[in-house]
Amino acid sequence: MADVDTRRDFGGGGGFRQNGGGGRGYGGNKRKRGREDDEFEQGRPDRRPRQSEAPPGTRLRRALLEIGDDPLRLPQEVAQNAAKLASENYEDEYVRDTFCTIVLMLAIEQPFKIPMIAGVVQYANVDNSEVAKDIISRAGPQLQEYLDGGQWREFKLMLRLIACLSPLYEEDGVLPVLDELFNRAVDLQTASQEDALGLELVKIILLTIPYLLAVNGDAELQQAASELLGRTEIIASAQNPLEPLVDPYPDTNAQDERPMACASVISLLQRQLQDEESNGWPLKCIPRVYDPSFKQTNTDADAPEETNGNGEEKITSKHAFPPSPFQIESVPPTSNIAACLLRDAILDTINVLDFNRIATARFLNDIDCYWAPDTFVKRSTAFDKLRDMPAGKPTWKPEDVAIDAIFSQIFQLPTPEHRLVYYHSLITESCKISPGAIAPSLGRAIRFLFRGVDSMDMELAYRFMDWFGHHLSNFEFRWKWAEWIPDLELSTLSPKKAFIIGTLEKEIQLSFAKRVRDTLPADYHPLIPQSKENEVPEFKYNNDTTPYAKEGREVLQMLRKKAPEDDIQAVLDTVNQQALAHGNHDPLVPSTDIYMTSILSIGSKSLSHVLSTIDRCKERLLAVGTQSELARRQIITSVVDFWADHPGTAVNIVDKLLNYMILTPMAVIQWALQGRMDRGRALASLQVYELVSITMFKVTNRVRQVLRERNNMALPYKQRQQIDEALPRERQGMRDLFAAIEDAVAGVAAGAQDEMVERYEDGDQEAEMVKMWGQKWLRVWRRKAAVEEAVVGEAVIGPLEEPVALRRRCEAEDDMDQVA
Repeated sequence: MADVDTRRDFGGGGGFRQNGGGGRGYGGNKRKRGREDDEFEQGRPDRRPRQSEAPPGTRLRRALLEIGDDPLRLPQEVAQNAAKLASENYEDEYVRDTFCTIVLMLAIEQPFKIPMIAGVVQYANVDNSEVAKDIISRAGPQLQEYLDGGQWREFKLMLRLIACLSPLYEEDGVLPVLDELFNRAVDLQTASQEDALGLELVKIILLTIPYLLAVNGDAELQQAASELLGRTEIIASAQNPLEPLVDPYPDTNAQDERPMACASVISLLQRQLQDEESNGWPLKCIPRVYDPSFKQTNTDADAPEETNGNGEEKITSKHAFPPSPFQIESVPPTSNIAACLLRDAILDTINVLDFNRIATARFLNDIDCYWAPDTFVKRSTAFDKLRDMPAGKPTWKPEDVAIDAIFSQIFQLPTPEHRLVYYHSLITESCKISPGAIAPSLGRAIRFLFRGVDSMDMELAYRFMDWFGHHLSNFEFRWKWAEWIPDLELSTLSPKKAFIIGTLEKEIQLSFAKRVRDTLPADYHPLIPQSKENEVPEFKYNNDTTPYAKEGREVLQMLRKKAPEDDIQAVLDTVNQQALAHGNHDPLVPSTDIYMTSILSIGSKSLSHVLSTIDRCKERLLAVGTQSELARRQIITSVVDFWADHPGTAVNIVDKLLNYMILTPMAVIQWALQGRMDRGRALASLQVYELVSITMFKVTNRVRQVLRERNNMALPYKQRQQIDEALPRERQGMRDLFAAIEDAVAGVAAGAQDEMVERYEDGDQEAEMVKMWGQKWLRVWRRKAAVEEAVVGEAVIGPLEEPVALRRRCEAEDDMDQVA
């Protein structure tokens, strides 16, 4: 383990020559000096000058590091000596830091010594309670750090040290932590029987109980431990479905004798602790280092060891248990009825007052006014201060509760009640009203969500990205980007890296590339190349090396001058002839690229410019689509290539081309998920997801509109009959699109796409990430398809309802037929 710097004790390593230092310092040879001391006491003076005794910090460090190493010395004796050194010299800052550092490091690096160093702390607590207080106060944050980082071994060992100090606590000590661990384990196991983390938490509980009871024989504590042991049996006795996969003797038949027992560690621990419980918890193997009745041989046997100056026994100081390693609840837990009552009232307020976001934000900032006193802590209370709240007092922050409710709507599946931008604006207005309170809550929420992006539903991850980019644009793009610099080293297929790239792209869409780059650390600058600063992309046919460059410039000039269509067609015919001569099987593709790229160049100043140009050239573009499906897809390619540095702009233009019906929804889906799949890598692209999303939204919204008009009783019945006849056709078109998406991504999810098999036959890690994206896409679009079936499927649509008058007339005619 890392040693403590001792240069301070040795005066920089020089020593004192008059005392025999000679540059060797104070250290000397401890055992040899001890023998010389014995000879001096027996009348045989040492021939050499004696060395000065090492400072207390050095001796304390050595005592702690060597505790238990000498089998000829009792651990109690060594612990008492170390405790005495610490308590008597604790005002020395070096002694204090050395003691706390070594104790906490030994707990992690030398687990054998945990009961022994806990004994040192207990002995020191008798003479100087500050010693134990400091250890306990430092152990709590370390336990929290290990828990947050998922460092389960370190968490277990630090929890063991805290358990061994349980006689020093005023409250229940470590038992509430064990209870919370068990509750988390039950939740994890309920969610999945194959969960491994829940089993690890139960294992930590079972390994902590013996140390807890070995140092504290309190009857109530033993009873509580027995009750906890009864609960852990539910998990410990159940066989994990994965256990057969790790059986060392899987081929042993039931009638054959197994070479050895192969029970799980958890089931063994459970049975062993139950046996200890039935025998009164002897736990003989664990050393009891702290013993108030222990007397060293050089002490007065008639006087108690722990006495004050008047010969009275000293009272052992008690200390507050360190803060729970589990995060303080700043919102009501789901086990509390307040969680549902608060959420219900807040969501009703949000969704009813959607017409006035400012008033709604004010209500949310004042929610503590509308509930019973002491339901919430005071507004703007720092999160760190929640740990200092008296027992029984609430720790719920009103701003956290409000933000949590808004996010619940942003992340509501399948769809929120209102447009997402409304919920974005609520958060923005809340920040403006109370920035000091809301900003820290948002910071914790953002960090929490980012940590879970890898496993987050893909649609929700994109909602998070959309909100985050929008929110930063309202507050000068300020965020502590330095926290995520390590994630920049990840593959672009990593969900975290994809989130960062997508967020920056969202910011650029709402501002300018240079403005966004200036708010970022230098590590992020490669993600925003210089080319993104060009607001107007270069016209590629200005470069003579580009095929058909001359014709491309001619078409551009003609479109600018609004030349007759026949003149433009003459130039395009020349391109078609050259393409055929070069062996191009579809000559309309290069001529369409020239025409569309020229339109984009003319309209590059703004979206209104490009729309006006498209509107003027709409007829030719519509004709191209009817003549060649490849040429129609080339329109998309031209848009995406022209706006390569601004993919959001390309998505907006494709959206408008769908409105003009120049592009068909199937053309967009096939272009995105077939022509540009890149062995599945395209599924990590924000642009591809947005292209598919806007296309499917238009289609599904169209089908729902048809259904609404079909059921609109205000329309003439014959018109509704025509709409009813069109509904199956519209619905089938929607189903075909969902099927096309599923077919494209299912092969990626299974790793069965032809190109993937060729490229990743060695099981490359990149292939696994691509498969992960395929699975994310498959889950999202299967859900969306199921939702639409639940809305417009045959199972939920009844027969066309007739008007009342017509229905009565038909009923009367039926009655007349029966009479006749």
